[in-house]
Amino acid sequence: MPAAGAELPHGAQERGAEPPPHGERQYLGQIEHILRCGFRKEDRTGTGTLSVFGMQARYSLRDEFPLLTTKRVFWKGVLEELLWFIKGSTNAKELSSKGVKIWDANGSRDFLDSLGFSARQEGDLGPVYGFQWRHFGADYKDMNSDYSGQGVDQLQKVIDTIKTNPDDRRIIMCAWNPKDLPLMALPPCHALCQFYVVNGELSCQLYQRSGDMGLGVPFNIASYALLTYMIAHITGLQPGDFVHTLGDAHIYLNHIEPLKTQLQREPRPFPKLKILRKVETIDDFRVEDFHIEGYNPHPTIKMEMAV
Repeated sequence: MPAAGAELPHGAQERGAEPPPHGERQYLGQIEHILRCGFRKEDRTGTGTLSVFGMQARYSLRDEFPLLTTKRVFWKGVLEELLWFIKGSTNAKELSSKGVKIWDANGSRDFLDSLGFSARQEGDLGPVYGFQWRHFGADYKDMNSDYSGQGVDQLQKVIDTIKTNPDDRRIIMCAWNPKDLPLMALPPCHALCQFYVVNGELSCQLYQRSGDMGLGVPFNIASYALLTYMIAHITGLQPGDFVHTLGDAHIYLNHIEPLKTQLQREPRPFPKLKILRKVETIDDFRVEDFHIEGYNPHPTIKMEMAV
């Protein structure tokens, strides 16, 4: 460890490490690597995958927002889902009513029945992300119950710690709760995130145990980048980096051809994200508070979701 007052190397002074190349090329490089080196594995859905264990990418949030450009990413879905998580909701129909259907299959009557949740209302996903973020450790009853004051509000604790003790190495939010896993329609794929403050910047690292590289990962990158922007705004910091660590990074076999099409496309500049008003608390954010500026992606590429 350098002596107190000793001058650190230039990169260490700035932010710990020089960032790797432009963000989207990292994602495309991961796709190429899995297609070239991935192991053929069976999976829960019966679709089949090519899989690699352990990948990482670093996306700068300083003057851009990592919404992939080699295909159109469903920005409205990213934003509405994150606000739904923040609200603590576990009702898929609430999200569906806003035009975001990404949880409909996992909340369907047939899917819930297949898991043995026949007594549960359609749309009740169990104690998934929002519940764990806002009420970790509370006893889950159903999606309609009021859990105010129950469990640990991890999200608020993260925000409070960033404000009061920004050098803390325990600024963590975890959705992986072994006690509640049997009650969930889908156990958390993005399981744990940690926040880090230096030089007035807020960075986030996500550990994602399972990454659907074609459909899910572009969405997850944007979602945690957005969460970092929101928390930075509330705590008076600037967004720094989003570090994305993947466990089982996989490509479903029926996504191979669509992804080969995507690899032929040249990335365009990332857009910018503007927060349009001063927001004081995490619960006060609204859809209309956000504006994506300069998003000019290539066309949508259709990929089927494995359920």
